[in-house]
Amino acid sequence: MDLQRFHGMSPALATPFTANQELDLDRLDALIDGYLSCGVHGISVAGSQGEFFSLDEAEHIALLERCVKAVGGRVPVVAGCARSNLTETRRVLAAAEKIGIDMAMLITPYFVQPSQPELAAHFIGLAGETKLPVLLYNNPPRTSVNIAPQTLVSVMDAAPNVVGIKDSAGDMTQSVEYLVTTDRRALLFSGRDTLTFSMLLNGGHGAVSPACNVFPRLLVRLHDMAVSGDLAEARRISDLLSPLRAAWVLGSFPVVIKEAMMMAGRSAGPTRAPVGPLGADAHARLKSVVDAIMPEEEALAR
Repeated sequence: MDLQRFHGMSPALATPFTANQELDLDRLDALIDGYLSCGVHGISVAGSQGEFFSLDEAEHIALLERCVKAVGGRVPVVAGCARSNLTETRRVLAAAEKIGIDMAMLITPYFVQPSQPELAAHFIGLAGETKLPVLLYNNPPRTSVNIAPQTLVSVMDAAPNVVGIKDSAGDMTQSVEYLVTTDRRALLFSGRDTLTFSMLLNGGHGAVSPACNVFPRLLVRLHDMAVSGDLAEARRISDLLSPLRAAWVLGSFPVVIKEAMMMAGRSAGPTRAPVGPLGADAHARLKSVVDAIMPEEEALAR
């Protein structure tokens, strides 16, 4: 496996829906072309920001198919393949391999709370069913399930195609442990924008970034400056973007990023019910955040 391709900034792609909440694949094409023109290093589809939990199985597979077609091999495509049950997860994982996804991403089971040995067995079993490289996805604030560092070690020891983890836990100590405890050094991607700069400094490989949906050029610059050693500029951009993450409290996940995208001219339509739009006050507060950051994003386009 050529893992050097998997690095840098990928938008945690918001799944576009029409006003009547149907999958909008034509809009997906436009979003992807826009992000690639901004220099993103990859595309991540059907993750939590992509509302995978709201998709039925046929929509999930159709989304992966169209994403691969739209990207056209220009950057790697990392696809969330997990469903709410193991049978459907297996079918989506098999479809992802057939479609030509570059890497499968597997979030922990949710609602149920498996033990660490059960988690390891779950991931090892799924990894054994595909030839794709597999990225585990840790997001305990959403799933109430955490992948312990030793569990990642166990999984990577038993499953050669498990190559690392996307970590949205918000615990930098644990993130560093993922890197230093695995015999095969794990790929580590940040899923929390406020910690992306810190993860890069500690040896992380990039981010699957919600904010990259709104400000892709700034996220790419943050990565490039951190990698090149201009840490002051990378830190400045990280600080500039931090109010967008803080604004998540203004609405139910993932409406804030979707409405920020609309404000930035990258609309992916509404969130799916039961999540509704922001109220007038929250909308105005979010707009002030977006408006404060937007001039720097626009300057990079010139």
